[in-house]
Amino acid sequence: MRLIDTCSDAFVPGLTRRLLLAVLATLAPAVAASPAGAAGHSTHPPVKARPNVGIVNIYTTLGYQDGLAAGTGMIISRSGEVLTNNHVINGATKFKVVDVTTHRRYNATVAGYSVSRDIAVLQLANASGLRTVKRGGAIPLRVGMRIVARGNAQGRGGPPKTARGRIIALHQQIVAKDETGDPETLNNMIATNAPVVPGYSGGPLENSQNRVLGIVTAGSTNPSFHRGFAIPLPQALQIARRIESGRPNAIVHIGPTAFLGVILKDVSGGAKIVSTVPGKPADEAGLVNGDVITSLNGTTISSVKDVRTTVLQLVPGKTVTIAWTDTNGVDQTGTITPISGPPQ
Repeated sequence: MRLIDTCSDAFVPGLTRRLLLAVLATLAPAVAASPAGAAGHSTHPPVKARPNVGIVNIYTTLGYQDGLAAGTGMIISRSGEVLTNNHVINGATKFKVVDVTTHRRYNATVAGYSVSRDIAVLQLANASGLRTVKRGGAIPLRVGMRIVARGNAQGRGGPPKTARGRIIALHQQIVAKDETGDPETLNNMIATNAPVVPGYSGGPLENSQNRVLGIVTAGSTNPSFHRGFAIPLPQALQIARRIESGRPNAIVHIGPTAFLGVILKDVSGGAKIVSTVPGKPADEAGLVNGDVITSLNGTTISSVKDVRTTVLQLVPGKTVTIAWTDTNGVDQTGTITPISGPPQ
């Protein structure tokens, strides 16, 4: 079953590229047969739309990709911390965030993010006294529970759209991949039959009391076979708290992101340069289209993922070693000085 990211939507002039998350679900066979995934009677009241307190629409400029993207977020502190998916902010060079309740617009910076957990926290500029989302706390999740997902559907703005359904499975594992990245496994996901669409990413998955249970992350491309996936809120908040602590680790990146200025693809023996950004580090280091990066800062490079993982450990402005095989098949070595760039 092919699935796509349900949360971010991107518009790139002249291109058909979309910031969508492709995932392969590993739903247990029992899920497909579960009565929770089909229409039927329930003793629980339907989920009704409530005021969208604490929800924001996120719009990003992808400066190095000549594009725009949109997603959703949740205010988790009165001082303006916003929880969203990492793939919503990936590649962003500028942010505009709109509180859908007050209609106030904010600039934002990236407080930190986790690529492997698909979680990010933004800090709104000049924000105070904001109303936050209602957290689900210790509310137990169960198959059959009615839920509603809310989000910036198709990036069209305005009040969040709603997608209603039920939880059809818990503790699911999905393998996610965007159009330019490598697969990332997300564990312990909530599976629903809510018909979420692009733009919902980062938005809340709520219960009938408007309490947030999770953060919407992925969904099905098949309109007749609805599947939505959400990261449980406690799991997302655990990453958010690590970001708030200001202490990076192997999972969480905090601070400026190093940037080499290249677009890469996997080839045998390394990461091949598809294009370089003029005047940026790779270009200034003498690398050209067709070169294959084989080592960076002493780390052997076998794939694009290796480059991304290594770059997250680099400090902008600090020169490191780089090795590559040029277009003539000759091994080369040199140095490169990354600059501060967009989040991965």
